[in-house]
Order: sequence, then C-alpha cells, then structure tokens
Amino acid sequence: MTHMLEGKVAVVTGGASGIGLATAERFVSEGAKVVLGDVQEERGREAAARLGDAALYVRTDVTEESSIEALVAAAVDRFGRLDIMHNNAAAQGDVAAIVDLDGEAFESVLRLVTRSVLLGHKYAARQFLRQGGGGSIITTASSASLEAGWGAAGYTIGKHAVLGIVHQAVAEFAGLGIRSNAIAPGIVITPIMVSSFGVPPEKTADFSEFLSSRLGLHNPSGRVAQPDDVAKVALFLASDLASHVNGATINVDGGATVVALGDASAAGVTKAAMEYSAR
Repeated sequence: MTHMLEGKVAVVTGGASGIGLATAERFVSEGAKVVLGDVQEERGREAAARLGDAALYVRTDVTEESSIEALVAAAVDRFGRLDIMHNNAAAQGDVAAIVDLDGEAFESVLRLVTRSVLLGHKYAARQFLRQGGGGSIITTASSASLEAGWGAAGYTIGKHAVLGIVHQAVAEFAGLGIRSNAIAPGIVITPIMVSSFGVPPEKTADFSEFLSSRLGLHNPSGRVAQPDDVAKVALFLASDLASHVNGATINVDGGATVVALGDASAAGVTKAAMEYSAR
C-alpha cells in the first residue's frame, strides 16, 4: 500500500461485484473512502461490511437520475466531499441484431450503458464545482466502444457513445481541473458474466477457469483479464500520477483490439496457404 488516494472520497457504481468491487478494494487499500452504488443489495452490504468504516453501500439504480443524484449526495453526507467518480455499472441488455431491435428495449440498454455515464458526469461535476473544482471521473467503457463484434448491437452502440461523453466532458471541464478518462476492458471473467450463461452458482469457479483457458487462446497475451487488472488502471486514473491524463481511453484487453487473430489474421492466411499447398 502506497496511500495513493489518502484523504480521497470515491463513488463506484456497480461496486458490489466484479470490476466495481475490485476497484473499491484497490481504492480503500490506498487510503480512500468509497461509496458502493449497486442494485445488488445483499452483495453490496457484504462488500461494504468487509471493507469496514472506509466503505458505504447505497442501493442505486443507475437508470434513474434521482438515484445517481442521491448516491453522490450520500457520499458527501457520509464522508464530506467527492474526489473520484467511477461510472462502472453496465450490462449487455437486449441482444437483438439491428434488424430485430425493438425501440423500447434499445432505449433501456442506452439508459443503463450510456445515459447513466452522462448522469454520473453531471452530478460528479456539480459536486466538484461546489468544492472549488478538480476531480477525476473514470468510466468503464469496453472493447465494444472501439470495435463491433464484442457485444450485441445495442450494447456496442451505447458503449461507442460513452466515449463521446468522455470527450465532451474534457471540452467542458478541463479548464476547471476536472479530468474524464475511460478504461476499455476486453473480456473480463466476473460472477455476473458467468451467471449470464446459466451456470449454477456452485460451478462458477470451475467454469471461470475453463472459460478463461479457452478464451485465452484467442488473446495475444495468452489470457483474459481479471477484475483487478482493470482496477489497477482505475487506481492510476484516480490518482495524482494521472494529473495530466485527460480524455484518454486505456485498453485493458491484452492487445486483443490491436492484433488480428484467428482465421482472418496473417497467421490464418499462412495456415490456409499451407493447407492449400498440401492438397
């Protein structure tokens, strides 16, 4: 522990599990007070209890504006200020292709994936300005913010829009000392991700190991990310080490979005050529 966030107060949405929980744990270990916002009440309370007096859980539905406003207010009421806002909560939502998209279902994805990030910026920035300016806003984007094919249509569109929010925030807030940056994870093995495939809870650890080994074969680094891989980047962006980092999107994908793999890559063409020559 290096006390990189000593005296800082952070809000983490989706903080009860996965990337959000790993980030909260990192922040607390570095001296921060953390408010966990999540709809998972049991997990949220357990996480806050485990983190001790430095943490508070607040039930938060990020699709509701009043809920995000109340989350920020709870952080200030409990710990006196706000220094870091991590917009992390999201989910895949409707998996329909473009030709099958239902308008209402699509809007529900945007409320969770995109609108929540906009509102997180809104209420964090308002509080930062009340305090005299300065602050760090971090948003969990995705490889789906950079390329299609990492998620369904609604999720991909919503995650692309998230980067637009980050860029606009820099245009409006940089002169006030408020930074906004994004992290773009690739595939991350989390309990919610595993459960979304219908795996029984008691098989979570075994399936996670199996899935990680299979997916790792298709990553340049030979493995997929764990939540703490993302949390360590969030710690950097929250800290003074990143004081001149603004508007960045940091990939945490082992190189997956910059190296072509599989049969469409040069290696795939080489394989095909060898198979052709052997005919």
